[in-house]
Amino acid sequence: MHIARRHTVAGQDPFASIKFAARTSRIVNPDGTVVFEMKDLQAPEAWSQVAVDILAQKYFRRAGVPSALDHVAEAGIPSWLQRSGPAPQAVMGREIDARQVFRRLAGCWTYWGWKGGYFSSEADAQAFFDETCCMLALQMAAPNSPQWFNTGLHWAYGIEGPPQGHYFVDPRNGAMTRSTSAYERPAPHACFIQSIQDDLVNEGGIMDLWVREARIFKYGSGTGSNFSNLRGENEPLSGGGKSSGLMSFLKIGDRAAGAIKSGGTTRRAAKMVVLDLDHPDIEDFINWKVVEEQKVAALVSGSKLLNRHLNAILKAIHGWPTPASPPSQGGARGGAEEKFDKTKNKDFRKAIVEAQSDLVPANYIHRMVQLAQQGVTSIHVDEYDTDWNSKAYATVSGQNSNNSVRITSTFMDAVQKDVPWNLYWRTEKEKAKKEGRQPKPCKTLPARDLWDQIANAAWACADPGVQYDTTINEWHTCPMDGRINASNPCSEYMFLDDTACNLASLNLIKFYDFQKHSFDVESFRHATRVWTLILEISVYMAQFPSQTVAQ
Repeated sequence: MHIARRHTVAGQDPFASIKFAARTSRIVNPDGTVVFEMKDLQAPEAWSQVAVDILAQKYFRRAGVPSALDHVAEAGIPSWLQRSGPAPQAVMGREIDARQVFRRLAGCWTYWGWKGGYFSSEADAQAFFDETCCMLALQMAAPNSPQWFNTGLHWAYGIEGPPQGHYFVDPRNGAMTRSTSAYERPAPHACFIQSIQDDLVNEGGIMDLWVREARIFKYGSGTGSNFSNLRGENEPLSGGGKSSGLMSFLKIGDRAAGAIKSGGTTRRAAKMVVLDLDHPDIEDFINWKVVEEQKVAALVSGSKLLNRHLNAILKAIHGWPTPASPPSQGGARGGAEEKFDKTKNKDFRKAIVEAQSDLVPANYIHRMVQLAQQGVTSIHVDEYDTDWNSKAYATVSGQNSNNSVRITSTFMDAVQKDVPWNLYWRTEKEKAKKEGRQPKPCKTLPARDLWDQIANAAWACADPGVQYDTTINEWHTCPMDGRINASNPCSEYMFLDDTACNLASLNLIKFYDFQKHSFDVESFRHATRVWTLILEISVYMAQFPSQTVAQ
């Protein structure tokens, strides 16, 4: 391909016309403590503080960046495009200049584009590199986050790591190949849709999905799956027992996703869980987060009530005798015993009654008396709050995924007509499909009742989302290759199972002249062409979390 120049000049630094300046990025807690601070980083002067903060706090590589580099010779690669590694005298540090990031990204794309034969000449490759660097610095375009996290770490700095179980198809011979390095081939795809089979431990099954998801989360990407293949609670197993049900496995996956913390160098896990409306566990799924939200409310209010009432009991006991109390007739020993006597210590009796009225468990009340007898005057009870990142939410399940239900036109017709809706065991549905007959329902409920549950849950906790299955598949661009069953976490990517998507954005404002009230169509066409090529090269250079996705 021939690559034209619109923003750069051949033989000139691509950043020559862009002013860079020393900037500072800082995150401070409400109490004034500093969470993150980076001074004197170099970024385009025109960038907003938000853009600088995101670059510094998330996209700058924080470790393994050599202070000095040597080119690694490779046959057929122009010297300026050869990948780099640490020079013998190099000291390891971090990225401190936005131009390092821009060159890392553009250089890696150009390198793999050259290896793939995408450019008509070396001059075209150089133009592609320069134009991409300039567009990144001018914020005319940007790739998705995983590109910023991962792309070019090996090409620019020689950063290596043990393989993580990824695969790619070798374009030279079409062979499925296991990656031998964590970074030589980047993981630039943001969005994945993965299949799951009703199998506990084998490849493609339930536990295998958690491993595949972990590979995706590790590199800052997101994934979605339709879990409708999994058997419902109490559905018969081939071994004679009964299934623990879909929800038990979803809670495992939720915990696994929650292990990817937002404090890392990428981001917290992004996960979509999808379920068909005829699944036997659909009601539990719809109301999953509603119940968990209620648990959080119970934790918050309960912890505050416990703290108040338990310490009030201790205070009432040790506050005896009060100034208004008559002197004890039994001496000092009698007075010490009387403060535990509810008939004499009225404050103690009142504290117990108030605690009981607020449903404080009796064993906790008794425990306070025992502690008071040992001389304890107060206790600490952790109080929870409703912040989404608080301990309360970390205690309950279902907090690490977006949940959605697949709605067919058949279901909407049933809602309109106010007729029953059938739920089916997964094994029965599959068996009936093979035998060419209608499956026997395991449960029937009013369609409007199920629809009301969906609406109430969405009102109460914003989940589940709704995905209109019939319409989605009517609009499917590749229906001969299979159905669309799910989406990625944000639902902007809907396609076949075991596929992936990398994204980029063009900033339309950068193509608009406010003084002339005109849109630069030719620059927009140029950017569209260059960035479509970037995304195509990104597929060519990538590694993937499973063989099925790589294929």
